[in-house]
Amino acid sequence: MFDAVKTKNECVEWIRDFFDKNGKGCNAIVGISGGKDSSIVAALCVEALGADRVIGVLMPNGEQADIDMAKLLVSHLGIKHYIINVKAAVDGIKASLPFEPSVQTLTNIPPRVRMATLYAVAQSHNGRVANTCNLSEDWVGYSTRYGDAAGDFSPCSHLTVQEMKQIGRSLGLPDVLVDKVPIDGLCGKTDEDNLGFTYAELDKYIRTGRIENQETKERIDRLHRLNKFKLELMPSFNPDIEEIEG
Repeated sequence: MFDAVKTKNECVEWIRDFFDKNGKGCNAIVGISGGKDSSIVAALCVEALGADRVIGVLMPNGEQADIDMAKLLVSHLGIKHYIINVKAAVDGIKASLPFEPSVQTLTNIPPRVRMATLYAVAQSHNGRVANTCNLSEDWVGYSTRYGDAAGDFSPCSHLTVQEMKQIGRSLGLPDVLVDKVPIDGLCGKTDEDNLGFTYAELDKYIRTGRIENQETKERIDRLHRLNKFKLELMPSFNPDIEEIEG
């Protein structure tokens, strides 16, 4: 049985311990999308460090239809925030490519620009960048390598979507943020539309190994297998070099 309050409290202590060991007195830098994941991570950081040590960064790519949700979150938490529009940077990269980029390339440029933006904020504000991914997304590779999959610490990468929602409620976040239908913010579709199955199906399979639809099981297994590299350290060659004596 999942205990949301107990897990939330343990996660808060984990964040405090991370900052004690990896940046005592530093600030948590959180990219705020207006969705549940970034809202929950920001709220966890506020509880762990205090609102004065959490900085939210809103990064619309031109016009963002749901930016009011991101503004609601930073107002609710009472944290300092910046709005940095990444459209000029994204368009500049696209325009500079000397070839016709693939659809996937165009999809992944914005999250990588956003991560570069977060590190620019962090480096100028004595910060550590929060990763806002959850276990469900990571399981099937629903993240951009060196984009939203990056960060300095990851409070929620071992929590499923359903568990995240329970933690969001235990943190007292507005229901509109916790229950907001997840949209990738890149192509305009919901996460579940893109994945081809629901998070409820995925979460049950992750935690119990049970799933009703064999076709869905095969799709999840395939995505998990193909995307495991995103969760692993970069392979590195280690040469067998003899030490020189003397």
